[in-house]
Amino acid sequence: MTTIIKIGGASGIIPDAICDDLRGRRAVVLVHGGSDATNRLSTQLGHPPRMVQSPSGQWSRLTDRTTLEIFAQATALQNRLLVERLQARGIPAIGLSGIDGRVVQAQRKESVRIVENGRIRIVRDQWTGRPSGVNRSLLRTLLGEGYLPVIAPIGCGARGERLNVDGDRVAAKIAAELRATRLLLMTNVPGLLADPEDPGSLIRSVRADALEPARAAAQGRMRKKVLAAEEALEAGVEQVVIASSNAASPVTDALAGQGTVFRQAAPRAAARELEA
Repeated sequence: MTTIIKIGGASGIIPDAICDDLRGRRAVVLVHGGSDATNRLSTQLGHPPRMVQSPSGQWSRLTDRTTLEIFAQATALQNRLLVERLQARGIPAIGLSGIDGRVVQAQRKESVRIVENGRIRIVRDQWTGRPSGVNRSLLRTLLGEGYLPVIAPIGCGARGERLNVDGDRVAAKIAAELRATRLLLMTNVPGLLADPEDPGSLIRSVRADALEPARAAAQGRMRKKVLAAEEALEAGVEQVVIASSNAASPVTDALAGQGTVFRQAAPRAAARELEA
């Protein structure tokens, strides 16, 4: 019963409650982001962040080599801070980035298509990637020995190069490769909202065969979370929950269905029976 948990990297996310709620839990892999930390460090170093929108409406960070180095520094610090918090609670955490042991492999996108001033243009020399594989044996070994892996969103390209990869999609890929039953995407809002300005407009349940309303409701960074949920469901993960990280017991609440729950149209066992 492996559970993959992604802690968002946006501002307003405080990981302490999540760390508290991980005491006594086994078979957990923790993935984290670093968007806010990267923005702050980029600004301090005089290389301001640049966020762009793709023709499909997804927002992402333009990542030249300098931005990649800043991203690596920022996420490394976030990784160390999370491991420190977990160790202080007696949890045997071990920090990794995706390039360590090629734990997260990625396919590089050397150029990206963006929308700028209403026109589509191509930006080249990018150091971003799409998660394409996972070192399952390494993660299973760590989990089998009782460790809690904490993974930063730096992927390993085909030539061993570091790549900026989206943390939500990394978590979805790990959930798929480890055949996890649950993927929790912890963020700074209650879940997917029908109206982003109204916390009371929470969409509570989404079925894998009826994703269009969720896609339509997702705005900004929430689009990547819905995409990650879709990818995980397609790979056979039974349940994905987008939930708040700032509750008193956020992991417990998310596992109990607090937030937006994406689920299979039919449980795995029932689907196998139908196929038979």
